[in-house]
Amino acid sequence: MSVPVSGARAACLQVGYARDVSPAALLSDDTLAVFGFGDGAPALDDPRYLRVPLQPFCADGVAPFEVWRANAGVRHGRDGAIRWSTDGALLFGAIEIQEGDDGIEGAARRVYEALVAFTRGSSLPHLLRVWNYLDAITLGDGDAERYRAFCVGRARGLGDFDAHALPAATAIGRCDDARTIQVYWLAARVPGTAVENPRQVSAYRYPRQYGLQSPSFARAMLPPPGSAMPLLLSGTASVVGHASQHAGELLAQLDETFANFDSLLASARRYAPTLPAAFGAGTRLKVYVRDRDDLPLVAEALVRRFGDDVPRLLLHAVICRRELAVEIDGVHG
Repeated sequence: MSVPVSGARAACLQVGYARDVSPAALLSDDTLAVFGFGDGAPALDDPRYLRVPLQPFCADGVAPFEVWRANAGVRHGRDGAIRWSTDGALLFGAIEIQEGDDGIEGAARRVYEALVAFTRGSSLPHLLRVWNYLDAITLGDGDAERYRAFCVGRARGLGDFDAHALPAATAIGRCDDARTIQVYWLAARVPGTAVENPRQVSAYRYPRQYGLQSPSFARAMLPPPGSAMPLLLSGTASVVGHASQHAGELLAQLDETFANFDSLLASARRYAPTLPAAFGAGTRLKVYVRDRDDLPLVAEALVRRFGDDVPRLLLHAVICRRELAVEIDGVHG
């Protein structure tokens, strides 16, 4: 596989939410990717456009599109099952694979084998951020749970890897009963800097009680040096150390999640002192909520916390631990 690269340039990424437009109107010379959410997202035959199978919660009934803008001169195409786009400094890729007789473990292995082969065969081999969406994520008990099997397949697909160079990531359950795994990612010509949270055990060091294979991701990723990019935040929930906190207490989980973000931002600021110490206008959040009836409660809590200062998108999705009601990821700069 060969992704065309037009000269060395610094990585540039702006993430925004756009309303009252068509996805086609958002696809310009500097558009790296556009995401539509839920059943109402329109179809569009462009490799840079991806429909994400998570239903949005919008008080006004208008679901926004998420837009990634990079340097001008974005090129795009398809390579087998993979759709891609690049501006020469950053690479967006996406793949969807149906589960077969090998189950979610086999599907995850196949997805990540394809992802690794594609990125390593390009001039942009350094993974910064990955999103994973799979059905029935907490179905099964013990090591037979689907999320645990996914973690095994992901690790096998990654092959030999340095745990300290793992990308930031999210793994979330879709709610549409479609046994299709959707994975999309952001990679770069130059590696970023992984950031861990001192309040939490690194996910790749989780003890055996969480499965045969620890989750393979960093808590956040700082962009490559010299980039005009935000901090990339992994899916974050009410976990301290490695243990879930506040089971059955939705708002307490939300507060604990933001305490984790405060700690994570402080950790990132040791490497990047100019990074804002708190969420604000340069932040974009995706908020995943397990129970549909909890969506308006979380929306109200976020209004009380941020008002209109922090753009955000709420999505109905299943968290990878049954006792967790909410998870949040995003970007911050």
